[in-house]
Amino acid sequence: MQPTEGLSVPRRALDVEDYIDLARRHKGWIFGPFLFTLVSSVVGVYLWPDSYVSTGVIKIVPQQVPQNMVQSSVNQEMTDRINSMAQTIESRTTLTSIINTFGLYQRERSRMPIEDVIEEMKRKIEILPVATVGGPGRQVPAFAVRFSYENRYLSQRVVQDLVSKFIDEHTRNRSDQSFQSTQFFKDEVEQARKELDDTENKLTTFRVQNNGRLPDQVDANMRQLQALEAQSTYVQTAMARANQDKLQLETNLRIFKDQLAELNKQPAEVAETQQKSQRLMEAERDVEGLKNILTALRQRYTNTNPDVQYNEALLAAAEKKREALLKEEADTKKETPVARPVNQQNVRDARDLLAASQRVASQIEAKDLEVQEAVRELKHLNEQIKAYQGRIETIPLGEKEYGDLLRERDLLKDKYQHLQENLAKAQIGQEMENRKQGETLEILDPASLPVNPDEPKRPIIISVGAGIGLLLGIVIAGAREMKDTSLKNLKDVRAYTNLAVLSSIPLLENALLVRRKRRLFWLAWTSAVIVGTIAMAGSMYYYYFGRV
Repeated sequence: MQPTEGLSVPRRALDVEDYIDLARRHKGWIFGPFLFTLVSSVVGVYLWPDSYVSTGVIKIVPQQVPQNMVQSSVNQEMTDRINSMAQTIESRTTLTSIINTFGLYQRERSRMPIEDVIEEMKRKIEILPVATVGGPGRQVPAFAVRFSYENRYLSQRVVQDLVSKFIDEHTRNRSDQSFQSTQFFKDEVEQARKELDDTENKLTTFRVQNNGRLPDQVDANMRQLQALEAQSTYVQTAMARANQDKLQLETNLRIFKDQLAELNKQPAEVAETQQKSQRLMEAERDVEGLKNILTALRQRYTNTNPDVQYNEALLAAAEKKREALLKEEADTKKETPVARPVNQQNVRDARDLLAASQRVASQIEAKDLEVQEAVRELKHLNEQIKAYQGRIETIPLGEKEYGDLLRERDLLKDKYQHLQENLAKAQIGQEMENRKQGETLEILDPASLPVNPDEPKRPIIISVGAGIGLLLGIVIAGAREMKDTSLKNLKDVRAYTNLAVLSSIPLLENALLVRRKRRLFWLAWTSAVIVGTIAMAGSMYYYYFGRV
């Protein structure tokens, strides 16, 4: 009995008995998907190849020499270096070599290009930090290398090879970086030295071309100019004083000559006597001079010295000459008639005036020489003064160029010294890397040999598959029940007709048809269960015994 068409009647609330009845009516639709997904999950999960994960842990050994004593040339963060090394190790060339060496992915290589196989292998390689000290990205004391493969022995060998490649790549990278740093600073130092030499040559050339006119020689030039001017003033004063002395001497000489002329007016015999006395005076002066010379020589040499003996001979000759003159003068006095007595005072005065005149004449000549020397020296001083004045006046013309050269020289010198210090540090760092005293990688845990597969998680996958199948069957049963609007029992009749039910007549069906349907149902379910069981057993047998 169905409700009247066109009427919209809300469904009644179901109870436990209704749910049991619903499950009994749709048991095939509920347990069919469950059985299908269960069999599919078991067959698929046991046909799915195992994946064994081997893990090797690499420890990062810090620099053995203190950082404050030797600075490493490698300043890249460890995480960045690990990523860089991972990119190198996961390159196409390296992975192709590993695949060919260990014979990996035979099935995949037969049906896939090598690029896809390499991408598949990259997905199976994992590089994970074990711990972090000092915050993320600061320092990684250790990291793990993992590889997943269906053969656990090959998985272990591949991890061993990857770990060794990491250590070799790390050593090579640090050596290359320290060498490149050292070579870079060598080139920079050489270039800075060339630039400094060029600037020094320019500065030297400028100094040579402008010697005496350099800005840093201003004080020296000023002091020298002042000294020259003071010396010039002193020479001028000395020359004026010499001229004054010369004039005074010339006046004295004229006076002496006038006095001598007055004395020369005496008789001829007085003049003759005076002349003889003059010769005698010269002889006496010669004797005195030779005695002085001989005394000086005897203080320095012995009597056997040739110079002493020579001067003794000269002295003896001078004394003989003086004696002869004395004898001649005495004879002359005897022979000369005493006509008029000679005024001895006049003779002495004339002799003194003559000597004084000669001395004054000699002093005048000396003053002339002194004035001439002062004139020459004053001329030389004026020339030097003009030269220094010219230097001082031309200093501002090259001051900017000279200052620029000095600043450039100082900057290049500082740069050269700074680069030399960096080069020394780089060389020490390179020596440290060559001696393996820098940061190194060591194997903390060697590549493990996995015992149990990491994937697939069979119990979880089977449970999830069975649950999904059961849930799908319940959803299908619920959808069919929602679509079916027929009255199923007396509760539906009372709820939807609002009539009292006095009695019910059971549905009479052909017993033969009922038995046939039941047999077909159980046959289908039995066949499905048997087929599913065989499939699951076959897949499990293949997993445990059928693989080579």
